[in-house]
Amino acid sequence: MDNHKPEQAKNDHGKPRPTLVPLEAIWALTAVRQYGVQKYHDPENWRKVEPQRYRDACYRHWLKYLDGERLDEDSGLPHLWHVLCNLAFLVALEWVDDLRWSKVARKLLGMEVQG
Repeated sequence: MDNHKPEQAKNDHGKPRPTLVPLEAIWALTAVRQYGVQKYHDPENWRKVEPQRYRDACYRHWLKYLDGERLDEDSGLPHLWHVLCNLAFLVALEWVDDLRWSKVARKLLGMEVQG
C-alpha cells in the first residue's frame, strides 16, 4: 500500500540538481584526478598551484586536442578530460578566492548563503 501523499512529498523545488551533470564528465574528472594523485602522491596538491599554471595546462591540452591529438602522451587519458580537470581546478580556486562570486553562485543554485 502506498502511503505517499502529495502534500508530504519532498519539497526540493529550486534546489541544486547535481544529477544534471553528465556522468561521463564526472568519470572523466575522476580518472584525471586519480592519475594526478598517483603521480603527485597528494590529493590536495592541486590547491598549492597558482591558477596561471592551470590556465597554461588547459591551453596546452586544448591546443593538442584541436590539432587532432586525442590522448595525452603522459597519462594516456584524453586531452579533453585534462581540459575539464584544469577548468574544475580554476573554478574551485576562484570559488574560494572570490567570495562575492561564490555567494552569487550559491544563491543561483538555491544553496544557503552565509555572511
